[in-house]
Amino acid sequence: MTKMTSPTQIGSEDSPHSITVSQLRAELNGTGQTDEPGTAASEIVSEVESSLFGSESFSFDETHVKSSLDELLLSLVALRTADTHGKQLLDDLAQEFDTILSPGTVYPRLHDLCDADVLEQRELVKTKEYTLHDAETARSNVAAAARQHLALGMVLRAALERGDFE
Repeated sequence: MTKMTSPTQIGSEDSPHSITVSQLRAELNGTGQTDEPGTAASEIVSEVESSLFGSESFSFDETHVKSSLDELLLSLVALRTADTHGKQLLDDLAQEFDTILSPGTVYPRLHDLCDADVLEQRELVKTKEYTLHDAETARSNVAAAARQHLALGMVLRAALERGDFE
């Protein structure tokens, strides 16, 4: 049996399966703690877009988002302080990356990341919440993807500068 450490905590504080009574009540009432606009992911995306494109309009291409979906999901889970459930992650992808993906695209990727022990899934009353299980592997995967994208971007930029595209 799980020991209650306080009247408001179910499970031990350091357990990945613990939940507070207020979190449980919020989930049951459908009023989870949704991060407001301006979350860490939102701030990062805004900073990158403005530093690269200034006031010029920019939209992420769905194909590129899909090709980096695992790393984006790991990043969103790492950057969120609450509501790391599939629906919120789908909403984050739509809001931050201009990409509407189906649950049939995102949930299998989340399950694969859990099967690989990079993410951990915790069953709540109405949903499943995801947390980083192996932060070192998650960091390594995101860093490797960033290096690949940066290198390809630099090759394409050099080709644009040196190539005869006329």
